Amino acid sequence: MSIFAAWPVQPPLRRVFLKDMVLQANIGVYPHEQGVTQRVRINISFGVPDEPGLTVGRDDLSRTVSYERIVLMVRRIIAEGHVRLVETLAERIAIGVLADERVQVVRVRVEKPDIFDDLDAVGVEIERWRAE
Repeated sequence: MSIFAAWPVQPPLRRVFLKDMVLQANIGVYPHEQGVTQRVRINISFGVPDEPGLTVGRDDLSRTVSYERIVLMVRRIIAEGHVRLVETLAERIAIGVLADERVQVVRVRVEKPDIFDDLDAVGVEIERWRAE
C-alpha cells in the first residue's frame, strides 16, 4: 500500500510495477549488520506515457519498459556491495528506473522484513519525477 496519492490524469500515464521482489542484501548501519546479508523486499511502480481514451495500442514491447531490465538492474545494484541506508538503496533504484527516458515518475519502496518480531517490516518509500 502506497502512502502517495494517485498520479495526475494529465498526461495519461500507464503504471508499470514490480511487486514484492525479495533479495538478500548487504545493508544496515549497525555492527551486527556488517558482513552478513538480510532480506529486503522491494516494490517499484513507474509511470510511462499512455494513450488517452479507450484505444488499444500496438502489441509491442517498444511502447513500454521491460520488467526484465528493471529486475536485472535491481539485482546488479544489490550485488554492488554494502549499503548503509534503505533510503540510499531506494534512491539508487529510482535513478536506474528513470534512466529510461520514457519513465516520467517512479515510486520505490524498500523494506527490511526481519528487523522486529512484532512488525511486518520497516523501510522507506520514495517518489521521484523526471526533471522538466
